[in-house]
Amino acid sequence: MDLNAYQEGARRTARYPDVGANPIYPTLGLCGESGEVADKVKKVLRDQDGVFSEEVRHALKLELGDVLWYVAQLASELGFGLDEIASANLDKLASRAARNVIAGSGDER
Repeated sequence: MDLNAYQEGARRTARYPDVGANPIYPTLGLCGESGEVADKVKKVLRDQDGVFSEEVRHALKLELGDVLWYVAQLASELGFGLDEIASANLDKLASRAARNVIAGSGDER
């Protein structure tokens, strides 16, 4: 699926206060959904010896979809297309790889 097509479809389902002028709501939603993903993975480590069952994998797929939805909403609120964000991210990573700084820390390495 095309990322911008996903973003447009997801936008049609957006129902939150001041859609179009509210980056705070999708930011908070992104944090919450990311936390749900992390919690499910944590429980796999704690309860399943690190083995991801098909049931857990399916649940994670749905949660990752929720993360993607909030990323799409935040991108829309900020005036970015998901294709633009994905392309900029790949460019950043390629630059880091070319300069041999892909590992490490810091946003501007």
